[in-house]
Amino acid sequence: MNSTPQSPNPTPVAAFVNSLMLGEPQVFRHVVLFPLSTAMDGVPPYLTLGEALGAGTVEVTETSQAGSVPELFVINRGEERVLLVDGEELLGAKQNRVLNTSILLKPRSETVIPVSCTERGRWSYTQAASFQESEAMLETRIRSRKVGSVSASLLAECGYASDQGEVWHGIGKLSAKAAVPSQTHAMHDVFKSREAELGQALDAFMLLPGQKGLLVVVNGRVGGFDALSLERPFARLHRKLVKSYVLDALLDRDAKPADPGKSRRVAQAFLRRAARCRGRSFPSAGVGEDARFQSPTVSGSALLEENRVVHTAFFRVEKSSSGESQSPRGRHWIIE
Repeated sequence: MNSTPQSPNPTPVAAFVNSLMLGEPQVFRHVVLFPLSTAMDGVPPYLTLGEALGAGTVEVTETSQAGSVPELFVINRGEERVLLVDGEELLGAKQNRVLNTSILLKPRSETVIPVSCTERGRWSYTQAASFQESEAMLETRIRSRKVGSVSASLLAECGYASDQGEVWHGIGKLSAKAAVPSQTHAMHDVFKSREAELGQALDAFMLLPGQKGLLVVVNGRVGGFDALSLERPFARLHRKLVKSYVLDALLDRDAKPADPGKSRRVAQAFLRRAARCRGRSFPSAGVGEDARFQSPTVSGSALLEENRVVHTAFFRVEKSSSGESQSPRGRHWIIE
């Protein structure tokens, strides 16, 4: 897969990240969440995956009767574009999956999308052949490592493949930390086991008018941020994103008291690092381009349409199960 030449963080992404404004901190236990807003104009309207599935205009299935673990087939029968966000989980068919990257589907289109599996020990249909929306997204620390492995795959011209073993390993550690037994080691079961605590976090982290993103600080360190171009789609994704960012923190036994003032300073520094990150752009599986960014401390991606950001997310680099930082091979383009 070809990419554009090495370049600084593409101007539209840097401009978008630099435009993000931190709102007043929201605090729950040792987690500080900053609502993000921006005055930049968004792209033309689109539906979220959940909206399209609910309306019956989008159907997600296995690629064939036999199926393929790293790919799914999506039909958009509607007249509107549909955004699938990196890390969103789909439940059902032969195995639960999550999106490997953000994709904007064209109206009336058929698309093969790259995914990772979020359960093990099941490869059979349980009920319907079509996937359903999950109320969860990939837990943020696992998602951070997945972003790094997908970027490495793209750099190696191997497409939007993740390190599936790393994803399974991360979910296994999360399940063990939560003491959640699951026949299929499903990430979804971990989220279900903490519904009460996650509900309390959602009450504390309220969606605000004009909000288009969120940045989360746990124990004084930034976990990452997600931001969309439009307010309405972000509102639809807000609950999923909050849960994905706070789940691991709720299981943390070594929590430190939240410090909103310090958290704002580290949040501002993280946004500056993200805006300086260099990267490369690749053809998206749907509309537009997929830009990937990596430094020794920050990893991220952005979906762009005609040089305008549709969705972007940056994370603190997490170490893989081997103890190595999850950064793509070929560090000649990893510049901060």
